[in-house]
Amino acid sequence: MAQESSIMELDQIITSNQRDLSRIPRSHPAYTACIHRLARSRSKRYELSKQKEDLDKSVIFFQLVHSLLLRSKKFKQPEDAKCAVEYLRYLRGLPLYTFEVSHKIVTTLLVQALGIQVELEADGMGDIEEMVMLCQELLTCHSSANYTTDAISALFPTMLRKIRRGKQVQSLDGVIQCLRDALKILPPGSHQVPLGLAVSLYIRFCKIYSNDDYDEAMTLLESIIASSPLGCPCQLGDDPCRYQNLASVSAATLALMRVSFYPNPEYLEEAISRCRTLLGSSSLSNNLRHGFTLGMASLAKQRFENFGLTEILQESDSYTSEAVSLASSSSAHGTSQERIDKYDAVRAGYPMTVVEEKIRNLRELISKTPPGNSNHNTHINDLLNWHETKFSHTDDIKDLEEVIKCRRQLLASADTSHPFGFQPALFLGGDLYMAFECSNKMEYLDESITVHRGVLEMQSAQPYHFFVIQELYGSLSERFRLLGRRQDLDEIIELFPLAVNDKLAKVSDRFALSCDWASTARSARHPSVSDAYQKAMSLIQTSFVSAPTLQIQHYQLVAMRGLCDKMPLDYASYQIEMGQFTQAIETLEQGRALLWSEMRGLRNSMDHLSRFNSPLATKLAAINQDLESLTMSVTPSGTIEISDAGSQVDDGMDPFGRLVVKQQKLLEERDVLVSQIQELSGFGDFLKTPSFETIRIAASHGPVVIINHSEWRSDILILLRDSPPSLILTTKDFYRLANELKDRLVVARKEGLDSDKYKRALRSVLEGLYNLIGEPVIDKLRTLGVPEQSRIWWCPTSVFCSLPLHAMGPIPSNDGVKRYFSDLYIPSYTPTLSALIESRKPSPKTSIQPSLLLVANPDASLPGAFGEMEIIQSLNSRVPVTTLCGKNATPAGVVEGLRHHGFAHFVCHGTLETGKPFDASFKLFGDERLTLLDIVRSQLPAAEFAFLAACHTAELTDDSIADEALHLTAAVQYCGFRSVVGTMWEMADIDGSEIAENFYKSMFSRNGEGVPYHLRSARALRDATRKMRRKKGMTLERWVNFVHYGA
Repeated sequence: MAQESSIMELDQIITSNQRDLSRIPRSHPAYTACIHRLARSRSKRYELSKQKEDLDKSVIFFQLVHSLLLRSKKFKQPEDAKCAVEYLRYLRGLPLYTFEVSHKIVTTLLVQALGIQVELEADGMGDIEEMVMLCQELLTCHSSANYTTDAISALFPTMLRKIRRGKQVQSLDGVIQCLRDALKILPPGSHQVPLGLAVSLYIRFCKIYSNDDYDEAMTLLESIIASSPLGCPCQLGDDPCRYQNLASVSAATLALMRVSFYPNPEYLEEAISRCRTLLGSSSLSNNLRHGFTLGMASLAKQRFENFGLTEILQESDSYTSEAVSLASSSSAHGTSQERIDKYDAVRAGYPMTVVEEKIRNLRELISKTPPGNSNHNTHINDLLNWHETKFSHTDDIKDLEEVIKCRRQLLASADTSHPFGFQPALFLGGDLYMAFECSNKMEYLDESITVHRGVLEMQSAQPYHFFVIQELYGSLSERFRLLGRRQDLDEIIELFPLAVNDKLAKVSDRFALSCDWASTARSARHPSVSDAYQKAMSLIQTSFVSAPTLQIQHYQLVAMRGLCDKMPLDYASYQIEMGQFTQAIETLEQGRALLWSEMRGLRNSMDHLSRFNSPLATKLAAINQDLESLTMSVTPSGTIEISDAGSQVDDGMDPFGRLVVKQQKLLEERDVLVSQIQELSGFGDFLKTPSFETIRIAASHGPVVIINHSEWRSDILILLRDSPPSLILTTKDFYRLANELKDRLVVARKEGLDSDKYKRALRSVLEGLYNLIGEPVIDKLRTLGVPEQSRIWWCPTSVFCSLPLHAMGPIPSNDGVKRYFSDLYIPSYTPTLSALIESRKPSPKTSIQPSLLLVANPDASLPGAFGEMEIIQSLNSRVPVTTLCGKNATPAGVVEGLRHHGFAHFVCHGTLETGKPFDASFKLFGDERLTLLDIVRSQLPAAEFAFLAACHTAELTDDSIADEALHLTAAVQYCGFRSVVGTMWEMADIDGSEIAENFYKSMFSRNGEGVPYHLRSARALRDATRKMRRKKGMTLERWVNFVHYGA
């Protein structure tokens, strides 16, 4: 009875709904609800009656629901989608298979309906999660590819729409896994799901910065790009190649995004390559071309900042100009004038009347655009830009306050979960600090600090934390300076480690901030001083080694001048202050001559390793050889010489870019190999910074005097082979006096070496050096029991690298005879202790009676060269002499000759190039040049001694770093010569024959029998210059000029 009653009630409901349905137009939103109620009623009646007719009619209404979905897609009616979702959810619980209506069809339609509902409604986050669950269900039950494709095709765009609205998608991981699973069952050639997976991975990459996501996404995109329909040339813009076009744009966008997170050089080159390839298509839309052209301008500018090549800066300017041109020809987003006005440089060119008119117009436009409208924030941002332009003209704080007002409005509506959602707060913090600078109002400074602290809490700002901390460091430092609040200083020092350990920041920036940390901590006597210095030391080498060539590495070092040249000296001064003398010597060794040390590391002998693990030794030697060839691959003109430059790969990557990528790959392979080697028993210290016990061997033939020139404190250390280092304390004005001596000599040299002013200056400098250094060093050597006429090596730093320490004096005496330092001891120089140790290593190819190569280029400006040549050639009775002169003296011929001779003597001009130490050169026949880089490229197994009788061979070029010792003498020593004689400045032509005659007379005298020739050269030079001094009319600058480097 109850059952009959229920059926009767349902019949009444069905009749009522049918009557309503007949009266309501199909377009009315209530029509959908009626269908839904009818379908539900028929389904319930079937449950009671078990009559097929009831279920058949319910299924008919199911077909109507399908039509509702189509209508909701076209006419965007939320009620259609909502009713369809509710009924489809209900249908999934019925036994539809009896009537050949598949649950898989219903499930697929439900996914699509949910997608439409998300599109038409404000929220819908639960709907996306339900869509993921339903898609997983379809994948698990092995549905046909068509159903799966339809469902997945609804899932991905739905998620994308939510993200574009600034909404977080919590189920992103589920979406990605769904798409991965779908990819496994889809037939080959399907692009929609791979593209959806790639874009989903891209979205997640922007949130968690995982390179695994990047690599997977890029692999998918490249697969789509590489495929094309049969017979389709697949030009960008062709309709059959829509997915390939989308993949190309997505790949370039993904590469651009990665380089904004990670500063790796190879990532930058990949981004440039992909953008170039994309811009190479003639059918790229104007809007996309404009965007990627701007991207290329930014990438090229970043490349210039990294590598300093002027042609790259010109490329950046060219792309910027092209972007402005594209903006003027496009009106897809506003008028072309509005697009041009977005450029700072364009706005800055307008007169104030135009700027104020733009501001008035935008204010009126904003008043007519309600908040929430898609254009509202765009107009506010444009207004902000014009107020910034006005402020740049007026410097009026009121204009800046208008900028801040706009920033606050943008911040109020910002979605901080968006990858760039932190920017309004970041820019607001910067503007507030600028307002403080303009007004000196502390409230601006306080709020700037508060805002920047807030940015650090935002997950989306993680790739930019380093920059934010830099901003905080500046503002907190300013507040500490003004108020002296200790908590500000403590906060600064707490922030330093976070920044310098940030792997998403450029190494050079981290190094610079680590130097600030060390300086700040030392001034505050904070216990983190050692940690800060150690971090700086660990970053100094890697801050430039990622540059592909020596010339660019030097450019990067010069860009960090004031830090890379001072920090190791400052750290050593701190260690000396702490009584850590051996550690200070290790620090000075590690932090100086960085380029020479890096290159020397590439030529390390593998003999010892080969005896234990030959395969590893062979692999490492091959990688080192490739790295060395690559590092020295830049010619003086700046063109690239790489072995595979001729291989034309249509990847948009230029030869320089391939050079960078190849170097990074080699460095990665080398790091892996070195780690493996260091795990071998007995190789734990392989290629690590040499210990004090290793580098003290440099003093095995005599003391090494190390001068540390630091503003904190300056010291002199004497390194001994079998005793602890000995410290010589200096006066408080030592640092200042040393700088004054260097400046005095440099200024006077501009008057000419033969001028009275220079002669007076040199005389006073030698006297000043004796008072400052010579006297305390001589006293200490005597105290240590070092006898006179012993060998002494100078290992100077900073300004002392350019001062003639070997000739300090005159030394006061009772007999009235002028004596200089070289009269008491036999002096030599070495750029580093490692270089001195290397010069003493035995060579299997050193002969008992080496031959001598004479390289000469006599001309009218060197009349004395012929006499010098005759003297060298007359040595043929003692040592075989080969002469390269005139057209035979080519760069290639000289290098080849050096490989087969133990001695070398150059008689020619030496030249320097300001700011280009690797272009320092010997002038050969026909104006050809043997450059420092040519010499460094050479490996000379038979080399023993070289006399460089040319100008400037031991002189640093202007704008070079003193502690890098990048001069011709050091280069000749690096490539194999154990001892080298060079010149500190211009050499007088008339001195060549005399110095050569006296030098070789001493060199080959019987007094040195049994001593290798290269070990006799320092004494021979000392003897020769002493004879020069006795000559009537001899001036200081002529004999002081000659210096000895090496063993």
